[in-house]
Amino acid sequence: MPHVGTGAGVERPASSVFVRRRLLAAAVLLLVVVGIAAAAGAFSGDGGSPPAGKASTSRGAPAPPELPGGGRRLLPDRRVVAFYGAPQDPELGTLGIGTPEQAARRLARQARAYARPDRPVLPALELIASVAAADPGEDGMYRTRQSGAVIDRYLRAARRHGMLLLLDIQPGRSDFFTETVRLRRWLREPDVGLALDPEWRVTGSEVPGQVIGHAEPRELNATTAWLDQLAAAHDLPQKLLVVHQFTDDMVDAAQLQPRSRLAMVLNADGFGTRPVKVSKYRAFTREGHDFGQGFKLFFHEDVGLMTPRQVLRLRPAPDVVVYE
Repeated sequence: MPHVGTGAGVERPASSVFVRRRLLAAAVLLLVVVGIAAAAGAFSGDGGSPPAGKASTSRGAPAPPELPGGGRRLLPDRRVVAFYGAPQDPELGTLGIGTPEQAARRLARQARAYARPDRPVLPALELIASVAAADPGEDGMYRTRQSGAVIDRYLRAARRHGMLLLLDIQPGRSDFFTETVRLRRWLREPDVGLALDPEWRVTGSEVPGQVIGHAEPRELNATTAWLDQLAAAHDLPQKLLVVHQFTDDMVDAAQLQPRSRLAMVLNADGFGTRPVKVSKYRAFTREGHDFGQGFKLFFHEDVGLMTPRQVLRLRPAPDVVVYE
């Protein structure tokens, strides 16, 4: 949730933006308790990516690709527990603390507490692949992009530990479709999913971190349709698609289209006290959509970090749990 950069490449967050952002988010959390297909151009980016292993049938032909740990259906068979962030600064989230290997080991320990006999856990490294920025950059899009080398490093760590890689998009003044399609090289893999962060989708003269962004259903639906078609073209197992939200107007869930090859999850984002977070989660789950439920926790910003046992007592119990 909180992260904007300055400078060249993928930059360190501006502290002043953090202060404004945290004050704004805290105020919004108290209020929220109550309550392209046609326009997309053709973007492509292909290249080599280390392929996930494929099983073979008894006749020697490759079997359809599977998820880490086997199987092709993610929800409701598994519960996903993720670490969120990026390596440029610990302020971007817990995933960026230490090396990818160290983060994966910490995640494996954290995720064990969520495993149940009838629902095993699948850990995920949620890497911010497009990072919202306080400066416009050369293209004026107010976002920077992780290099292929960085993404590959996290994908290798995820595969060593039998985890998913979840690529998160904070698009700034760009859009979700553009930022998603440029990740085709990784998203065509069976163990790579996608997360969309409308908080960081701004338009016009808006600057990330100074306002809370939002995303139009048309843009989100165009993005998920493209990803669904990619999964079908490569006969991929069910692919995780997470949409983060912490205000009612950030995402119009009623206008989102389900996709047959995507495990779509709306993730209740935002830090605060336990009562505020639980009330917000209940409000979102009462909206009556057909998507999975997610819940986000903040190691440093939450007041009284909820334990795994407390998280699993939420009703409905979350399908995805994200730590920042």
